Amino acid sequence: MRERLAGLVHASVADDDERARHEHFIVTRLIIAFVALAALPLYLAMFGVPSLTQTLVLAFLAAPLGAVAVLSQTGRLGLAHSLSSASFAALITILASISGGASSPALIGLVALPVQALSTGSPRMVVGASLMGIAGAVIVAALQMLGITPAAAAQSALVAPLCLSAAIGYVAAEVLAACRRAAAGKAVLARYAARDQVVLETIGDLVTWHDRTGAVVFVSAAAETLIGAPARCLDGRGFFERVNVADRPAFIKALTDAVFCPGPVTVQFRLNVAARSAAAGEPSPEFIWVEMTVKRAADANGVLFDESCAVVAVTRDITRLKQHEAELDRAIAQADSANEAKSRFLATVSHELRTPLNAIIGFSEILASPALSPLDQARQREYAHIVQNSGRHLLEMVNMLLDMSRIESGNFELELEPFDASDVLNDCCDLMQLKAKDAELELRRQFDRNDHLLVADQRACRQIVLNLIANAIKFTPAGGDVSVTAKVTANTFVLTVADTGIGIAQEDLPRLGAPFFQARSSYDRPYEGTGLGLSVVRGLVALHHGAITIDSTPGEGTCVTVSLPLDGRRPDASPDGRGLDIRRAMSRIARGSADYGKDSRGSEVVKRRA
Repeated sequence: MRERLAGLVHASVADDDERARHEHFIVTRLIIAFVALAALPLYLAMFGVPSLTQTLVLAFLAAPLGAVAVLSQTGRLGLAHSLSSASFAALITILASISGGASSPALIGLVALPVQALSTGSPRMVVGASLMGIAGAVIVAALQMLGITPAAAAQSALVAPLCLSAAIGYVAAEVLAACRRAAAGKAVLARYAARDQVVLETIGDLVTWHDRTGAVVFVSAAAETLIGAPARCLDGRGFFERVNVADRPAFIKALTDAVFCPGPVTVQFRLNVAARSAAAGEPSPEFIWVEMTVKRAADANGVLFDESCAVVAVTRDITRLKQHEAELDRAIAQADSANEAKSRFLATVSHELRTPLNAIIGFSEILASPALSPLDQARQREYAHIVQNSGRHLLEMVNMLLDMSRIESGNFELELEPFDASDVLNDCCDLMQLKAKDAELELRRQFDRNDHLLVADQRACRQIVLNLIANAIKFTPAGGDVSVTAKVTANTFVLTVADTGIGIAQEDLPRLGAPFFQARSSYDRPYEGTGLGLSVVRGLVALHHGAITIDSTPGEGTCVTVSLPLDGRRPDASPDGRGLDIRRAMSRIARGSADYGKDSRGSEVVKRRA
């Protein structure tokens, strides 16, 4: 039956609720017509050929078939219902006219017209059906006043109750049908609501509805996942109060633009979420980045679905995206820095190689040519000395490049051994004393001998001291001072190299120690060098788990402080960690123990690979 009814409904009807109205109309009218047609043979058998009036009554009883045909062919429920109501009103009018006029109990059937129109769901149809019923009553009264209505015949006392019961039954049937349609509508809404809830829980994004003032009137369950608090915390102005103060203008502008713009509006801002501190377990403010897409809650014609809801917003967490963007920016900055370092390396190395190579080639050609070679042996020795110094300079630069490469690649091996740091400091000062004298500088030593036992790589420490003193001498003008200070504080050996040189600008301090960086990195810089000396120092200090600090004032000088652990361990390492216990090392040296092993020089060492 349902399949046949579905076949009678016009194809243009797609909405489920409207389709149910069409099916109800078709079913009720077919039942009325079927009853009329079924009663016709019985009537003819009992009363014979009907009169004109009786024929009209039978015709109007079968008229719903025409209304069903119109509805099935056109899909216009209003037109079909108007035809059905008109035929029913005419039927009641004729029955009332032949059964007592205004006093006929058949007039009660006119009450069913507006009730019947409820099935259309159209107020216009209800008003039209009511007017038809009133018109029918007026016609019956007018016919009786004109004397056209035949005199009322004696009626049984059961006629009026039967007509009233029939009318009540019909109205009750219509009301029950309306109740069933309402229940079905509620069930459909419940299914839609459940489906929407599943969708909201599946997408995981926060969905909020806002009124015209921006206040939140609905919050999805994803609020607890996003902000770590119940959804009710975002009701009203709760959402706005969680927006970062600096981002609130953009948030308000997005909501305002969405109210007046047909398309979606997207905005990114920071949202305060309820995070818990792992240490204290107390609520602490934390901001996350979110992206909110806002759209006007209106139909295709721009009419709001609900006056209390102006816009709908979908908010999602984009903190990881922001972190990826920051990481990408850092990677780009590092790539730019690496490219700059490469360019600086090529410029610096080419400049530093060209000068000594020109000297080596030039003076070696002079010495090799009989025509150009000086006859004075003193001049020949001077030229040979220049070639030798240039070669040493190249060798020093190549060694520094190799050391820096090994440090950065993690292949620099430390040979930890206990030694007197004072001896290393004195040796380095003795080596640099002549260079300081040539530069007209005074090299001051401020440390005690045999008072600084240190467990470290002696060669690396020597290179640290030499590089620092060489830098201090290089950047200190004639007449200045360079001081080397050493002391022991707690379990730390502290070395300080200070000068009264040109100093370093504050903007250059953060980049100091970067490979190939010099405060004046240009071809006309007054000081030679690759800019690797301090980089090597930083790398060697880091391998010893030490620290380096630089204080400088332009025009006054620079102070470099290096801190190294006395026992060669990390500052936070336990006594049984990597490295040598200074007390244990001293006692074993005194006893002549060889538990640490011997190197080629007979020194007790332990190797550490970076």
